[in-house]
Amino acid sequence: MPHRPRIPSPGRRTVLRGSLLVPAAALPAATSSAPALALAGRPEAAWGVQVGSVTASSALVWVRSDRPARMLVETSATESFRRARSWYGPLIGPGSDFTGTTPLYGLPAGEQVHYRVTLADPGDPRRTGKPVYGTFRTAPARRRDGVRFLWSGDIAGQGWGINPDIGGYRVYEEMRRLDPDFFLCSGDTVYADGPLQPSVTLPDGRIWRNVMTEEKAKVAETLDEYRGNFRYNLLDRNFRRFNAQVPSVVQWDDHEVRNNWYPGQILDDARYTEKNVDILAARSARAFHEYFPVSTPHGSARRSRMYRAVHHGPLLDVFVLDMRSHRNRNSPNRQADDTTGILGAEQLRWLKRALAESRAVWKVIAADMPLGLVVPDGATDFEAVAQGDPGAPLGRELQIAELLRFIKHRKVTGTLWLTADVHYTSAQHYAPERAAFKDFAPFWEFVSGPLAAGGFPANALDGTFGPDRVFVRAPDRANVSPMESPQFYGEVEIDGDSADLTVRLRAEGGAVLFTKVLRPGRTGQ
Repeated sequence: MPHRPRIPSPGRRTVLRGSLLVPAAALPAATSSAPALALAGRPEAAWGVQVGSVTASSALVWVRSDRPARMLVETSATESFRRARSWYGPLIGPGSDFTGTTPLYGLPAGEQVHYRVTLADPGDPRRTGKPVYGTFRTAPARRRDGVRFLWSGDIAGQGWGINPDIGGYRVYEEMRRLDPDFFLCSGDTVYADGPLQPSVTLPDGRIWRNVMTEEKAKVAETLDEYRGNFRYNLLDRNFRRFNAQVPSVVQWDDHEVRNNWYPGQILDDARYTEKNVDILAARSARAFHEYFPVSTPHGSARRSRMYRAVHHGPLLDVFVLDMRSHRNRNSPNRQADDTTGILGAEQLRWLKRALAESRAVWKVIAADMPLGLVVPDGATDFEAVAQGDPGAPLGRELQIAELLRFIKHRKVTGTLWLTADVHYTSAQHYAPERAAFKDFAPFWEFVSGPLAAGGFPANALDGTFGPDRVFVRAPDRANVSPMESPQFYGEVEIDGDSADLTVRLRAEGGAVLFTKVLRPGRTGQ
């Protein structure tokens, strides 16, 4: 996209300064649930910085302190920070696990913004820590600027955490060098239900070593244990460096709480003393919002709401779904009447309205679970939408059929679905001529992941919506470690001149496995 100025990675001095060079072992409180409240010296922000909720004129900056501190942010158009603008942030302390965010407004559209975060002693504003630096691009106001972003999910799962022997989460450094406008994390941002072991012997005899913390030695139940799971990934230098350069759009799925959970579930799991999943989910949701720069649509009174629309210029709207918090219970999923489904009635109404009102050329539906892939939950129940019956819609499929029918009849163009969850990468094309349910317009679904977790074989397809698996790359056995199989992520690029959208399915190491170009305004591609 020739119209957008790009800053090459070697020149990003702001990203290479400050906390990003701090090794994981030097991070404060790496194995404790919270920093001490009485510390000598000055406040430190060794956990790095993040930016989210980026629009054409605003953004939300995140930081974590090692003690109570006042958050101060400066922004500038240049790395020299001449003519910097100052932002007076909140006082952060134990109530938010020493995390805080500062909103930025009045930013220039489609421009590189350099920022630095300084933490000040609340009792003596002159006592400040070393600034922590970051940079990001605001969303474009002009169509001709184009958009490029990455997506994936599934981090530190199935026993595979931060392995210092292989350089930690190497794929994050690879993604950072691609310099995307933002990163869509499609769920399973942590594995709060997946304790780690110090070492694991692989089938070929090699040893996988994990960085260990107290919170990653057991399943998370308390608020502090959930906080520790979200904090764990920040021990990785690649992860922090990526956060300081690439804005995030984050959604959750099941492992932020517990595998395959649904509202109202009572656990039959000896590892848990707290059996009520709703209590666990509330604790995880609080930690999620503390550790990611996410603006919730209804503010603090309903801060657990995850679904929202992200507008990224005239070419792109991203509809971030929550297929976890509003679903009905997992079951054989063959009921003939299902108004709750996987989205809940309120979220479905919101999604229909938001899609119909969108004026973006492309409308990405960011789903934390796939549509036509059969994801079982035990011997008889199902986790996602499909249940393996290729006939007319049943169970949760009824709600998706209603949505697809709405998209067709309201002539909503430019929709595509992105997801992760299943720990391999694939591309499915859905068409009514192959389907049992035919009242919809053809569309694509692209799957990527994991980023730092076990790889798994490909799931079976359900024929209700006529999926054709055009491409798949997956291991041939379950829980293949990141030392044995590459990790996967996807790239979406929208050209500013033609508005063509190109999807690339990528493997760690730089290989492009599959490419599909979609034309604006067309169906049946």
